[in-house]
Amino acid sequence: MTVASLDKEPREVAAMFDGVARRYDLTNTVLSLGLDRRWRRRTRQCLELRVGQRVLDLAAGTGVSSVELMRAGARPVACDFSLGMLRTGRASASRRRIPFVAGDAMHLPFGDGVFDAATIAFGLRNVADPVAALREMARVVRPGGRLVVCEFSRPAWRAFRTVYLNYLMRLLPAIARRVASNPDAYVYLAESIRAWPPQRELAAMIAEAGWTDVRYRNLTGGIVALHAAERDPGYRPKGRG
Repeated sequence: MTVASLDKEPREVAAMFDGVARRYDLTNTVLSLGLDRRWRRRTRQCLELRVGQRVLDLAAGTGVSSVELMRAGARPVACDFSLGMLRTGRASASRRRIPFVAGDAMHLPFGDGVFDAATIAFGLRNVADPVAALREMARVVRPGGRLVVCEFSRPAWRAFRTVYLNYLMRLLPAIARRVASNPDAYVYLAESIRAWPPQRELAAMIAEAGWTDVRYRNLTGGIVALHAAERDPGYRPKGRG
């Protein structure tokens, strides 16, 4: 099975996620000690969706995050570049009402301003050019629409950060060998988390990409951070791609 490198070549990353799709949701729940459900719920709450609003769920994987968004009465569109993930999601009876769309985060297959909001959970760090993906999300969200990025981050307390990094680099791969369909992929995932920029740097990237009023909050001591922003009404997207 494919294991991507940290240069994040899109075909390698997509193939890697194809290889973990079958047991991806179970593995995430085990490795996060069940916290993944809480993180999805907090993402939905942070989006402040209204009934009937159309929301882009980018890097949606098998669509469990999209199911959570439906709890707000929203109409999510699940987009991912891993066909294996999309096939697994479509096979689930609980997700048959969700449109699954194959798409590259840096070249989204949607028109300008067609969504009321956008979110990407644990996927932005896997994109070769995160700022390009954030700009594409700004393009497809209407002016004033909302963005929430849920991503692994950097614990603020040094002692906790040390414990967390030891778990991430040593224990997590060992657990993955017992539950994941492609355990080696979780070595890449751990390394990608460690290499990801801290909260303030990500906030600056979001602001650079056409979003305004950027703020963040830490979850679980900073293991995860939610970054929220609004689509700048004055931002002028330059078109697809």
